[in-house]
Amino acid sequence: MIDVAVCDDEKNIRAYIGNLIRKQGTACRIAEYASSDEYLAAGMEHDLLFLDIEMKSGGEEGENGMWLAGQLRSMELARQPVIIFVTGYEKYVYDAFDVGAFQYLLKPIDEEKFSQVFERAVRQIGAAREKQEAADRQVLIVPQGSEKRAIPFEDIYYLESQSHKILLALKAEKLEYYAKIGELEKELLGQFYRIHKGYLINLSHVEGYNRSEVTMANGDRLPISKYKYDDFRKAYMEYISEGWH
Repeated sequence: MIDVAVCDDEKNIRAYIGNLIRKQGTACRIAEYASSDEYLAAGMEHDLLFLDIEMKSGGEEGENGMWLAGQLRSMELARQPVIIFVTGYEKYVYDAFDVGAFQYLLKPIDEEKFSQVFERAVRQIGAAREKQEAADRQVLIVPQGSEKRAIPFEDIYYLESQSHKILLALKAEKLEYYAKIGELEKELLGQFYRIHKGYLINLSHVEGYNRSEVTMANGDRLPISKYKYDDFRKAYMEYISEGWH
Protein backbone atom coordinates (compact mmCIF):
# COMPACT_ATOMS: atom_id res chain seq x y z
CA MET A 1 0.00 0.00 0.00
CA ILE A 2 1.35 3.41 -1.01
CA ASP A 3 0.36 6.61 0.78
CA VAL A 4 -0.14 9.36 -1.79
CA ALA A 5 -0.88 13.05 -1.22
CA VAL A 6 -2.18 15.55 -3.77
CA CYS A 7 -1.59 19.18 -2.81
CA ASP A 8 -3.19 21.72 -5.16
CA ASP A 9 -5.41 24.73 -4.53
CA GLU A 10 -7.78 23.72 -7.34
CA LYS A 11 -10.32 21.13 -6.25
CA ASN A 12 -10.96 19.88 -9.78
CA ILE A 13 -7.23 19.30 -10.34
CA ARG A 14 -6.97 17.36 -7.09
CA ALA A 15 -9.90 15.18 -8.13
CA TYR A 16 -8.44 14.67 -11.61
CA ILE A 17 -5.04 13.59 -10.29
CA GLY A 18 -6.75 11.31 -7.78
CA ASN A 19 -8.63 9.61 -10.63
CA LEU A 20 -5.42 9.22 -12.63
CA ILE A 21 -3.76 7.58 -9.64
CA ARG A 22 -6.63 5.12 -9.20
CA LYS A 23 -6.41 4.21 -12.90
CA GLN A 24 -2.84 2.95 -12.43
CA GLY A 25 -3.99 -0.17 -10.59
CA THR A 26 -1.61 0.24 -7.64
CA ALA A 27 -3.06 -0.02 -4.13
CA CYS A 28 -2.96 3.54 -2.77
CA ARG A 29 -4.36 5.64 0.05
CA ILE A 30 -4.95 9.12 -1.35
CA ALA A 31 -5.15 12.30 0.72
CA GLU A 32 -5.96 15.75 -0.71
CA TYR A 33 -4.73 19.13 0.53
CA ALA A 34 -5.62 22.61 -0.74
CA SER A 35 -2.53 24.44 0.54
CA SER A 36 0.93 24.06 2.02
CA ASP A 37 -0.21 24.97 5.52
CA GLU A 38 -3.09 22.46 5.33
CA TYR A 39 -0.62 19.74 4.37
CA LEU A 40 1.72 20.55 7.26
CA ALA A 41 -1.12 20.94 9.76
CA ALA A 42 -2.31 17.40 8.99
CA GLY A 43 1.03 16.07 10.27
CA MET A 44 0.91 13.05 7.97
CA GLU A 45 3.79 11.39 6.16
CA HIS A 46 3.42 10.10 2.60
CA ASP A 47 5.35 7.95 0.17
CA LEU A 48 4.45 10.11 -2.85
CA LEU A 49 3.42 13.75 -3.14
CA PHE A 50 1.91 15.39 -6.23
CA LEU A 51 2.53 19.06 -5.57
CA ASP A 52 1.39 22.25 -7.30
CA ILE A 53 3.87 25.14 -7.16
CA GLU A 54 1.82 28.32 -7.44
CA MET A 55 -1.03 27.77 -5.00
CA LYS A 56 -3.16 30.81 -4.25
CA SER A 57 -5.14 29.71 -1.19
CA GLY A 58 -4.04 29.19 2.39
CA GLY A 59 -0.82 30.07 4.18
CA GLU A 60 1.27 33.21 4.13
CA GLU A 61 2.53 34.87 0.99
CA GLY A 62 5.38 32.84 -0.46
CA GLU A 63 4.26 29.57 1.10
CA ASN A 64 3.80 27.89 -2.26
CA GLY A 65 4.61 24.35 -3.32
CA MET A 66 8.32 25.03 -3.68
CA TRP A 67 8.33 26.40 -0.13
CA LEU A 68 6.54 23.28 1.13
CA ALA A 69 9.04 21.02 -0.62
CA GLY A 70 11.89 22.89 1.03
CA GLN A 71 10.21 22.57 4.44
CA LEU A 72 9.77 18.83 4.01
CA ARG A 73 13.38 18.32 2.93
CA SER A 74 14.57 20.15 6.04
CA MET A 75 12.51 17.97 8.39
CA GLU A 76 13.72 14.75 9.97
CA LEU A 77 10.88 12.53 8.81
CA ALA A 78 10.62 8.77 9.11
CA ARG A 79 10.10 8.80 5.36
CA GLN A 80 10.63 11.61 2.89
CA PRO A 81 8.04 11.69 0.07
CA VAL A 82 8.92 11.25 -3.56
CA ILE A 83 7.87 14.67 -4.91
CA ILE A 84 6.34 15.15 -8.35
CA PHE A 85 5.58 18.76 -9.21
CA VAL A 86 2.44 19.28 -11.28
CA THR A 87 2.25 22.85 -12.56
CA GLY A 88 1.55 25.08 -15.49
CA TYR A 89 4.89 26.88 -15.22
CA GLU A 90 8.13 25.67 -16.79
CA LYS A 91 10.22 28.40 -15.16
CA TYR A 92 10.55 26.43 -11.91
CA VAL A 93 12.13 23.33 -13.41
CA TYR A 94 15.64 23.95 -12.04
CA ASP A 95 14.36 24.99 -8.61
CA ALA A 96 12.37 21.77 -8.50
CA PHE A 97 15.48 19.64 -8.64
CA ASP A 98 17.15 21.77 -5.94
CA VAL A 99 14.61 20.33 -3.50
CA GLY A 100 15.11 16.78 -4.70
CA ALA A 101 12.02 16.55 -6.90
CA PHE A 102 11.58 13.25 -8.69
CA GLN A 103 9.83 14.66 -11.76
CA TYR A 104 8.09 17.71 -13.16
CA LEU A 105 4.76 17.37 -14.99
CA LEU A 106 3.17 20.25 -16.86
CA LYS A 107 -0.54 21.07 -16.94
CA PRO A 108 -2.55 20.06 -18.85
CA ILE A 109 -1.35 16.63 -17.80
CA ASP A 110 -0.41 14.13 -20.48
CA GLU A 111 -1.99 10.93 -19.16
CA GLU A 112 0.52 8.62 -20.85
CA LYS A 113 3.38 10.61 -19.38
CA PHE A 114 1.64 10.52 -15.98
CA SER A 115 1.46 6.71 -16.13
CA GLN A 116 5.14 6.43 -16.98
CA VAL A 117 6.21 8.77 -14.20
CA PHE A 118 3.89 7.13 -11.67
CA GLU A 119 5.26 3.69 -12.49
CA ARG A 120 8.85 4.89 -12.04
CA ALA A 121 7.95 6.59 -8.76
CA VAL A 122 6.35 3.39 -7.44
CA ARG A 123 9.48 1.45 -8.36
CA GLN A 124 11.64 3.99 -6.52
CA ILE A 125 9.41 3.86 -3.45
CA GLY A 126 9.67 0.06 -3.43
CA ALA A 127 13.45 0.22 -3.77
CA ALA A 128 13.65 2.80 -0.96
CA ARG A 129 11.59 0.57 1.31
CA GLU A 130 13.91 -2.35 0.63
CA LYS A 131 16.93 -0.14 1.36
CA GLN A 132 15.40 1.08 4.60
CA GLU A 133 14.61 -2.44 5.70
CA ALA A 134 18.21 -3.40 4.95
CA ALA A 135 19.48 -0.30 6.76
CA ASP A 136 17.37 -1.17 9.80
CA ARG A 137 19.20 -4.49 9.92
CA GLN A 138 22.66 -2.99 9.33
CA VAL A 139 25.10 -2.67 12.18
CA LEU A 140 28.68 -1.62 12.72
CA ILE A 141 30.73 -4.20 14.63
CA VAL A 142 32.98 -2.44 17.15
CA PRO A 143 35.60 -4.18 19.32
CA GLN A 144 35.12 -3.51 23.03
CA GLY A 145 37.91 -5.11 25.02
CA SER A 146 37.81 -8.85 24.42
CA GLU A 147 34.27 -8.68 23.08
CA LYS A 148 32.51 -7.12 20.09
CA ARG A 149 29.51 -4.84 20.06
CA ALA A 150 26.95 -4.48 17.26
CA ILE A 151 25.84 -0.87 16.85
CA PRO A 152 22.89 -0.11 14.52
CA PHE A 153 23.69 2.48 11.88
CA GLU A 154 20.67 4.46 13.06
CA ASP A 155 22.36 5.04 16.43
CA ILE A 156 25.46 6.61 14.87
CA TYR A 157 25.64 10.37 14.28
CA TYR A 158 29.19 10.45 12.94
CA LEU A 159 32.69 8.99 13.19
CA GLU A 160 35.72 11.16 13.92
CA SER A 161 39.30 10.13 13.17
CA GLN A 162 41.74 10.81 16.04
CA SER A 163 45.24 9.55 15.22
CA HIS A 164 44.83 5.77 15.05
CA LYS A 165 41.50 5.78 16.86
CA ILE A 166 37.90 6.42 15.86
CA LEU A 167 35.60 8.46 18.08
CA LEU A 168 32.09 7.15 17.54
CA ALA A 169 29.38 9.73 18.33
CA LEU A 170 26.22 7.81 19.23
CA LYS A 171 22.77 8.86 20.36
CA ALA A 172 23.43 7.88 23.97
CA GLU A 173 27.22 8.03 24.31
CA LYS A 174 30.61 8.45 22.67
CA LEU A 175 33.16 5.67 22.50
CA GLU A 176 36.62 5.09 21.06
CA TYR A 177 38.23 2.14 19.35
CA TYR A 178 41.12 1.45 17.01
CA ALA A 179 40.20 1.66 13.32
CA LYS A 180 41.00 3.53 10.10
CA ILE A 181 38.46 6.01 8.78
CA GLY A 182 39.34 5.19 5.16
CA GLU A 183 38.34 1.56 5.64
CA LEU A 184 35.16 2.58 7.46
CA GLU A 185 34.27 4.94 4.60
CA LYS A 186 34.23 1.97 2.22
CA GLU A 187 32.31 -0.22 4.66
CA LEU A 188 29.63 2.40 5.34
CA LEU A 189 29.23 3.69 1.78
CA GLY A 190 25.65 4.75 1.00
CA GLN A 191 24.23 5.99 4.29
CA PHE A 192 27.46 7.69 5.39
CA TYR A 193 29.52 10.37 3.68
CA ARG A 194 33.05 11.63 4.38
CA ILE A 195 32.80 15.42 4.52
CA HIS A 196 36.38 15.97 5.72
CA LYS A 197 39.49 13.84 6.15
CA GLY A 198 38.58 13.51 9.82
CA TYR A 199 34.79 13.10 9.70
CA LEU A 200 32.42 10.47 8.32
CA ILE A 201 28.78 11.44 8.92
CA ASN A 202 25.47 9.61 8.89
CA LEU A 203 23.35 11.33 6.21
CA SER A 204 20.15 10.39 8.01
CA HIS A 205 21.13 12.63 10.94
CA VAL A 206 22.04 15.80 9.03
CA GLU A 207 20.14 18.75 10.48
CA GLY A 208 21.52 21.44 8.16
CA TYR A 209 24.62 22.56 6.32
CA ASN A 210 26.43 25.41 4.61
CA ARG A 211 29.72 25.66 2.74
CA SER A 212 31.83 25.54 5.90
CA GLU A 213 30.07 23.09 8.23
CA VAL A 214 27.41 20.43 8.67
CA THR A 215 25.10 20.50 11.68
CA MET A 216 24.12 17.09 13.00
CA ALA A 217 20.88 16.22 14.78
CA ASN A 218 22.67 16.13 18.13
CA GLY A 219 23.76 19.76 17.66
CA ASP A 220 27.42 19.07 16.82
CA ARG A 221 28.83 21.27 14.06
CA LEU A 222 31.42 19.52 11.90
CA PRO A 223 33.77 21.14 9.37
CA ILE A 224 33.25 20.34 5.71
CA SER A 225 36.13 20.48 3.26
CA LYS A 226 35.63 23.07 0.52
CA TYR A 227 36.62 20.35 -1.95
CA LYS A 228 33.90 18.05 -0.62
CA TYR A 229 30.97 20.49 -0.51
CA ASP A 230 29.54 20.03 -4.02
CA ASP A 231 29.80 16.23 -3.93
CA PHE A 232 28.37 16.13 -0.40
CA ARG A 233 25.40 18.28 -1.41
CA LYS A 234 24.71 16.01 -4.39
CA ALA A 235 25.02 12.85 -2.28
CA TYR A 236 22.74 14.26 0.42
CA MET A 237 20.02 15.35 -2.02
CA GLU A 238 20.12 11.93 -3.72
CA TYR A 239 19.91 10.26 -0.31
CA ILE A 240 16.86 12.17 0.92
CA SER A 241 15.09 12.00 -2.46
CA GLU A 242 15.26 8.21 -2.22
CA GLY A 243 13.30 8.37 1.05
CA TRP A 244 15.92 6.80 3.25
CA HIS A 245 14.91 8.78 6.34
